[in-house]
Amino acid sequence: MSERRLDEAEMSTWLPTIRFVQLLPQVLDRTLKAQTGLKHAHYAILVTLAGQGDRAIPMTELAQIAGLSRSRLSHAIDSLEERGWVTRTSCSADKRTLTASLTDAGRELLRGAAPVHVAQIRELILDPLTAEEREQLGVILSKLNPGIAAAL
Repeated sequence: MSERRLDEAEMSTWLPTIRFVQLLPQVLDRTLKAQTGLKHAHYAILVTLAGQGDRAIPMTELAQIAGLSRSRLSHAIDSLEERGWVTRTSCSADKRTLTASLTDAGRELLRGAAPVHVAQIRELILDPLTAEEREQLGVILSKLNPGIAAAL
């Protein structure tokens, strides 16, 4: 890696980016907690599981998709399981592999939380941008995400 400092143009891109990356999860978390009692990280896990249909997903795969360490995911799944929103079972093919799946109660919780989350995403991210800017943002993030994911 280069040891050089960021130049002025690079800093003018980086500083708002880091501010956005730091603030957005806090705002999403605060709103979801206040209106639904659900942490944003837990919401992300539940949405990921819901996207799998009825398929139980291996914990290692879920950790990769959700962008969490296995340890952090395990603690989150413990909490979600205690509330009856997720079930964790051993894989039938390999008893050492744990899988997670969404319960009916977890689906119901998501049905209530999703409108809150979607409204906030629209308010904070989508509505302030033009259609062209939203497309550009999607293209930019699609370019950056693989490098970030690979660095985990």
